[in-house]
Amino acid sequence: MFELFQSENNEKYYFHLKAKNGQIILASQGYADKSGAKNGIESVKTNCADDSKFERKTAANGKFHFNIKAANGQIIGTSQMYAGTDGMENGIESIKTNAPTAEVVEKED
Repeated sequence: MFELFQSENNEKYYFHLKAKNGQIILASQGYADKSGAKNGIESVKTNCADDSKFERKTAANGKFHFNIKAANGQIIGTSQMYAGTDGMENGIESIKTNAPTAEVVEKED
């Protein structure tokens, strides 16, 4: 599911894509308003079928993560860190499989 929420200081809106076990698979950038965050969710749903939209990266500590980008090249969301490339690829496959039909839940404070 996508969880849409506002930061504690109420300045920006964010979303997380969560796995069935509650683990965060993808975290968004900050958005100025709720409609921007909702558009970000729709962008993930639209772009996740295209493998070229996933930017695979290696962090300075040797762990792996990825970004998903919109058609304009802007980063929509960033994954958690993975110990190996297999975990990272599994995370990407999970997004491709689950994001298109994931429900959006607005979290209230």
